[in-house]
Amino acid sequence: METQEPSRIGPLLRAWRRRRKLSQLDLALRADSSTRHLSCVETGRARPSRELILRLAEHLDVPLRDRNGLLLAAGYAPAYRESPLDSDRMAMVRSAIRAMLAGHEPYPAAAIDRTWNIVDRNDAMSLLLGTVPPHLSETGGNVMRLILHPEGLASQCLNFAQVRAHALGRLRHQVDTTGHEDLRELYEEVSAYPAPPDLDTDPGPVDPTGIVVPLRIRTPLGDMAFFSTIATFGAPADVTLSELAVESFFPMDEQTDMLLRTLAALGGEGQ
Repeated sequence: METQEPSRIGPLLRAWRRRRKLSQLDLALRADSSTRHLSCVETGRARPSRELILRLAEHLDVPLRDRNGLLLAAGYAPAYRESPLDSDRMAMVRSAIRAMLAGHEPYPAAAIDRTWNIVDRNDAMSLLLGTVPPHLSETGGNVMRLILHPEGLASQCLNFAQVRAHALGRLRHQVDTTGHEDLRELYEEVSAYPAPPDLDTDPGPVDPTGIVVPLRIRTPLGDMAFFSTIATFGAPADVTLSELAVESFFPMDEQTDMLLRTLAALGGEGQ
């Protein structure tokens, strides 16, 4: 396959190398290549082989979506498929996600894509989202908007400044490490949201006695406190799968645990 722009691969590889803060020598040594050849590739004087591109991408920790982009820029076919989550090919993935979400009950959990859109969630998530207006929660919702929008969880969050700083830091890190424009646009949108009235936007110093940044939420049943974990699929070979994650929330105290278990026993009545 020929390409009309054979030199595009060079600037793209250089951008990824600089994003990872590696010198040409560092990358050449890791990828078992020569600095001279890598320099020629980056300046467009040499066309890298398909194997070299994939090797460089591996050592640069380039997401699968962007590895396909590198290959296309050099005139090669993509190496990784991108399967719709609702396709037959992804049936076992959907089943695994469902099992993870159901198995986490009575605690909240949600599956999210690379731009923080919720693609699936368990019943306990309704506890966190029950008072969120439909325009934020329809079609699943977006985690960053749900947390930071003044009409979302922000208005119920008892430590909003801390949570906001942590959420924006995670999103900013994603933007810096991937350079994806859609993530940058999301960051610019949510970072511009005003804080709900009477909420301090200064996160203050980090608690030296704490081990995680908690999510403290006021609910009609009482205050709850959570921490969360993020789980991803190991060794993905599909773009969609590589971009999926499951965020699971755990109670930080006995009161939260008791309220969640009571709600589960009552079938969610009273939410």
